Amino acid sequence: MVVSITALIFVDPTIIVSEMTTASMGVLKLCVELLAIYTIWMGLLEIVNQSGLGAKLANLLSPIIKWLFKIEDKETIKYIALNMSSNMIGLGNASTPMGIKAMQRMDNGSGTATPAMIMLLIVNATSIQFLPTTVVGLRATAGSTTPTDIIFPTLIATILTCIVGIFLAKLCQKIFKKQGNKKC
Repeated sequence: MVVSITALIFVDPTIIVSEMTTASMGVLKLCVELLAIYTIWMGLLEIVNQSGLGAKLANLLSPIIKWLFKIEDKETIKYIALNMSSNMIGLGNASTPMGIKAMQRMDNGSGTATPAMIMLLIVNATSIQFLPTTVVGLRATAGSTTPTDIIFPTLIATILTCIVGIFLAKLCQKIFKKQGNKKC
């Protein structure tokens, strides 16, 4: 940025302000578009949570969550289920509050991450995306004629990364347990 501004000073100083203004307007427009997308989806997530669908979703995902995280607390399972489901529809940022609540409930006070916390981090980082709504929305607002073309490749890539991430986390947990160290 410094090099670009310095070059513009010598080439055409009048362009600096207009380019900065144009870039700022583009950023502002993108922020408003993203705000609209997130407002809709975060509102729907809150409706899901308040209507009791979150608890039903937690019951549906409970066997998978119990296997992955080795937890029994129903409230934590609900937060993880909401976190996972919002990630699955491409709302990574909207899932953050539920992920934070789940992390807080899994914290054992030792100051180190538990295996369940590590697994949640991995599942969030590699989350399976059935519908990457944020990226589709960004592509649509950027003028893409086919913004949904990324759905199938994204689904394949996220399934593979999630499987590999879970496998490596489980492997790490087994290795550390064999070594007598419960921290992974």
